[in-house]
Amino acid sequence: MNNPPIDYSRKWYVMAAVGVGSLLETIDSSSITLALPTLVETFRINFSIVQWVVLASVLTQSALMLVMGRLGDTLGKKRIFVAGFVVAGIGAVCAGLSPSIGWLIAFRVIQAVGIAMSMALMMGIATEAFPPSERGKALGVIGAMVSLGIIIGPLLGGYILDLLSWRWLFFINIPIVLLGIPLALRYLPDVRPGGRQPFDYAGAALFFVALFALLLATTYGQQDGYGQPGVLLLLALAALLLTAFLLVERRHSHPVVDLRLFAVRLFSVNVVLRFISFVVYTGAGLLLPFFLKNVLLYAPGEMGLILTAMPLFFGLTAPFAGTLADRFGTRPLALIGILLLIIGCFALGTLNAETTTLGLIALMIPLGVGLGVFQSPNNSVIMGATPPERLGMTSSLTSVVRTVGRSTGIAIIGAFWVSQVLVYAGAGFLDATSAPVAAQVIGTRHAFWLAGGIMVFALLLTGWDWLREVQEKSRRTGDVIA
Repeated sequence: MNNPPIDYSRKWYVMAAVGVGSLLETIDSSSITLALPTLVETFRINFSIVQWVVLASVLTQSALMLVMGRLGDTLGKKRIFVAGFVVAGIGAVCAGLSPSIGWLIAFRVIQAVGIAMSMALMMGIATEAFPPSERGKALGVIGAMVSLGIIIGPLLGGYILDLLSWRWLFFINIPIVLLGIPLALRYLPDVRPGGRQPFDYAGAALFFVALFALLLATTYGQQDGYGQPGVLLLLALAALLLTAFLLVERRHSHPVVDLRLFAVRLFSVNVVLRFISFVVYTGAGLLLPFFLKNVLLYAPGEMGLILTAMPLFFGLTAPFAGTLADRFGTRPLALIGILLLIIGCFALGTLNAETTTLGLIALMIPLGVGLGVFQSPNNSVIMGATPPERLGMTSSLTSVVRTVGRSTGIAIIGAFWVSQVLVYAGAGFLDATSAPVAAQVIGTRHAFWLAGGIMVFALLLTGWDWLREVQEKSRRTGDVIA
């Protein structure tokens, strides 16, 4: 199929549609957790059941991202993106009308399918809609919109629970859907692949089950311990299926994941750096609420306001970092972002029981700014290294990497924090959250030092990549002269 040239004059209308799509997920995911205590009382259930209102959505979205990205490359990103609004809207309305917890969880899965359809393609659509010289700016604005949704969600959700019913947490998606669909239909470029492309059903099924098993293992591992037989069985199943997935992808003519992209060092290194950044950032997000509650004794409302500092500064920084990356190059901005993340981790490694509110926020700012400065150029490099016919795949891959990075960060840094707290608490303590304050302070410090060490590895990887690039340029220059 011959596609018309992209009309760059419509780029900010496209960004508006993409931004609305980001709110469809971020407001929902950041507000629904507030309703869990209310749902426990309403349906007279325990936490082990109500947590699936969140888990069912997270697991479904994560496992379907790559599949939806590939469908976007096969059928056209506009079709899948718009259909995502429709499916998510139907799921949200049905969830709000749910008569029981079972129906609510089932409708959350439907809603998550729609969200995955839209979220998987956001960066691919933005990359097509903006000229290459403005790619960093576009991806930075997406980062700001995601941050805005994360901030708005808890504030809006709190007011809704105070003034209305938990059902309205789902009904607030209706205006988002009604705004997003016409914007997407009118302004999104309708880029479709030429000819018929076979869909990799085997690869899609293997990846879906493998990632679902992996995320389920990390979820139950955090609750019950990673030595439990069920958790070990899930991890083994995930490893087996991922191996089979890689074998299938190597043989398929149109795979869900084009493994040849990872042979490009620029692409593969930046995917790894993205993974590491979310391991650290999410690990920090896990530790801080416990420190605020158990050590500094803040009330939940105060904690919520303080914890908005990181996403707020991330959102404020990301668009400017993207613009600067377009002008001065991606590598210097990404390097600055990594250095700020290192500074933030080791700064938070100085926390103590006397830390003031302003002091805590000051220590948190480098992490928010660091991720904002790093992520825009990092995303720009990843998308820029991708052929146009694989933009949907790569867009969804970045979402999968973010999700797996978050799960890994919670698993590794969370487990390390628990082990350190219990070591310094002494005999008689089995729960890190009830350990003495002194032990929790030491455990938190050491966990942030571990996060800082992980980011130092990212810095070394960046330096190695930069050195290899310089060597390759010198070699090419020598060949030309010869």
